[in-house]
Amino acid sequence: MASLSHLIHTYGALIVFGIVLLEQIGLPIPAFPVLIIAGALAVDKGANWPLYLAASIAACLISDYFWFRAGRYYGKRILRLLCKISLSPDSCVSQTEDNFSRWGAKSLVVAKFIPGFNTIAPPLAGAMGTTTQRFLWLSMAGGLLWSGVGMGLGAWFHGSVDDVISWFETLGSTALMVVGALLALFVLFKYIERRRNLGAANLPRITTAELKSLLEAGHDPLIVDARGVTARQLEQGIPGALVYGDTVPERLMASLDRDRHIVIYCSCPNDVTAAQVAKTFLANGFHHARPLRGGLDAWNADCAAEADVELKPKAG
Repeated sequence: MASLSHLIHTYGALIVFGIVLLEQIGLPIPAFPVLIIAGALAVDKGANWPLYLAASIAACLISDYFWFRAGRYYGKRILRLLCKISLSPDSCVSQTEDNFSRWGAKSLVVAKFIPGFNTIAPPLAGAMGTTTQRFLWLSMAGGLLWSGVGMGLGAWFHGSVDDVISWFETLGSTALMVVGALLALFVLFKYIERRRNLGAANLPRITTAELKSLLEAGHDPLIVDARGVTARQLEQGIPGALVYGDTVPERLMASLDRDRHIVIYCSCPNDVTAAQVAKTFLANGFHHARPLRGGLDAWNADCAAEADVELKPKAG
């Protein structure tokens, strides 16, 4: 920590810019403490705080614009990739959709204060068709707010920041061990949380082939779309599916035959949302309720494969 303070004081805006850029791109590098130290240095050592603030905002804007363009060109594929590499892939999609559905592009102003959402929000804004001009203004406002709060905290509590830096300096290598242990505990917590979510969603799945067999045999299964509003706007669902979020679950279940086949799908990792909805049906006596294995991606892939087979010329 003491060496970091020295680096910031020596190289100034370059260090702030580099660390903030790496963190905003998605690397697990804590940039907020850097802003706090920069704010404290501005008070104690007369550092150029407007330059530090501008460097941080510029880094945020560059990173956000990169992900915005990726979302504009690659859409849901880039969102799926980001969620897969996150520490909470099973809740990444649903949390992002909830935040973005509630606030729209305006959520970019506060996105940097929400772990996980700060990386997902810019590509989601691009995929949802937010104009470039509006995105840049909102991204700049978000970068200014986040950077300003960090540096403001450092300036306000500059005396306490000095004490913490001095404490870390006396600990030496022990400080690094403490930080490493805390990081390891955080990763372990996320791993346990994910395993618990997977365990709760450990239900038998139905494959796309089995679903099509039910349809062809005339069993009339009810297909339920468990995706959020944003996901439905990004990608068309299975034709004829009932949108779970548009109905009152109790009223829906009261109107259905409990012996009917219920197939629930989503577009989230490990079919977690679909499995949770399936558990609700099962708890209410629908013994033929099952989540679709692979969700909408599996359905679309299966349909694409069938179309490819039909287009190929027959031999002979």
